[in-house]
Amino acid sequence: MSQHALLSAGTKSWRSLACSRSELRLDLTLGCGQSFRWRETGDGHWTGVMGGRVWTLTQTDDTLWYHTYNSPNTIGGDRRKRSAGSLLQGSKGSGKRSKGVIEVKEEEEGEPVAVTPDPDRKEEELLNDYFQLKVKLGDLYRDWGAADTHFNSIAKIFTGVRMLRQDPTECLFSFICTSNNHISRIQGMVERLCQSLGTPLCQLDQTSYHDFPSLHALADNSVEACLRDLGFGYRARFLQQSARQILDSHGGPHWLQGLRSAPYLQARDALRTLPGVGPKVADCVCLMSLEKACVVPVDTHVWQIAKRDYSCAAGNGQKSLTDKVHRQIGDFFKQLWGPYAGWAHSVLFCSDLKKFQKLKETHSLKQEEEEKVKIKVEGEGINKNIQKMCNRKVKMSVKEEVE
Repeated sequence: MSQHALLSAGTKSWRSLACSRSELRLDLTLGCGQSFRWRETGDGHWTGVMGGRVWTLTQTDDTLWYHTYNSPNTIGGDRRKRSAGSLLQGSKGSGKRSKGVIEVKEEEEGEPVAVTPDPDRKEEELLNDYFQLKVKLGDLYRDWGAADTHFNSIAKIFTGVRMLRQDPTECLFSFICTSNNHISRIQGMVERLCQSLGTPLCQLDQTSYHDFPSLHALADNSVEACLRDLGFGYRARFLQQSARQILDSHGGPHWLQGLRSAPYLQARDALRTLPGVGPKVADCVCLMSLEKACVVPVDTHVWQIAKRDYSCAAGNGQKSLTDKVHRQIGDFFKQLWGPYAGWAHSVLFCSDLKKFQKLKETHSLKQEEEEKVKIKVEGEGINKNIQKMCNRKVKMSVKEEVE
């Protein structure tokens, strides 16, 4: 049985990507409720499933380290070599492309050559895409801080909170599970969903990792009863019916992928035709998997932030969120933060979670200590000046007496 990788055991099996903590902080980004597939499996080490494979991620000040695990369902190691051998034996002179990982290219002499894609490059591309590392987070933080003094004070503590670019199917069905729920319980539900319906990938330290279920697996008629037995309640019906509707009425997962190129309002309205998808879930999916960076998902938590920290009057006197209030609060933050408003919202949402309150406390204690040191240094400086003045007066008095 394999174990979860640790960087402290040596870097031989690890690969790295240049990335500072100010551009990505793993504990905040992976633990703030965007994705529910990541667990801290070692001090500062996060293990989860992304892109059909299992990863462990960790970081140092200026480097993102990653380790991937081979599984029976992913091509790697000896299996990659066998694919190459079988291709070369079965395609001499054919010049045809294999269905495997090997691509056959024609050289100028006409001889076919097998080219194996660089797995390191593929993994690096997956990470860059998943964390959207081409977006310069430091520049965005400066812009948001200049426009918003409250954000500026929060940003000093909660740096490196990025927006993930998740698979639309996984994001949609994970967020259908979020209604009237909290992060730790949602994580458990998503984990049970994957273990029951997803393809097994590998086992590490007695923990089994599975891929996210396919739409066909979710749409099966037996799914609702199965998920009710697993504690999903009324959400079980929404999950099964939404999967069935996407397959029967929209043609499958390509429909969800296609919403990335659709305007925000069109994508949101399309998602809201699915069972169990209200305005908040639709906006989360738009922001976290469909590239609608300006979208601010609004729930009672965000509504409270708007009223408490920004004196936003939207919905005053109302006890529940309506579509109108949802839209007003979203528009308020879009005007304040601009085209990446959804990313800025995730920083404030993260800072308000109970699990991260220790960061605020630690920051406050650090500020207090720095203030004490400053006062002490300034006091010592004042005392030295007073002593110098006293010494000068004594010298003048002695001189006057001598004269």
